[in-house]
Amino acid sequence: MIGFYNLIDTIKDELIDNPFVNTVTFGDIYDVDLNKKTIFPLSHFIVNSANYNGTVWTYSISLLCMDIVDESKADVTDYFKGNTNEQDIFNTQMNVIGRLVEKLKRGDLYANKYQLNGNPSIEAFTDRFDNKLAGWTLSFDVDVVNDMTIC
Repeated sequence: MIGFYNLIDTIKDELIDNPFVNTVTFGDIYDVDLNKKTIFPLSHFIVNSANYNGTVWTYSISLLCMDIVDESKADVTDYFKGNTNEQDIFNTQMNVIGRLVEKLKRGDLYANKYQLNGNPSIEAFTDRFDNKLAGWTLSFDVDVVNDMTIC
């Protein structure tokens, strides 16, 4: 049976293979020690709900892809970019999201019956937590074949 464990392990493996991800965590975001600099860039995901549709389970998932914002003490010379790496974080973490979405849409994950259902939504965030972080939250549904038999 392709079940819950297979789904979360597959997503974890896919994320950790990305060069812009250092750590992958699961569950309540407030249980993650976000003060450790060594865990970033961090991808954290939460399974919000599941719907049973006969031959398919549809899981609703939120994925947070983030990194620590570094601020330079130097005088601001570029007012568009500022003295932080925030734009770099948005760029690299969108890469993480884009790669996962494409694999669920038509790549290896799709072929292995982990398939994106509908269009995902993506929301940027900065400073959502105690330390200065920036990144994206991806909300998406994924269909997984229910191969459980009645017997």
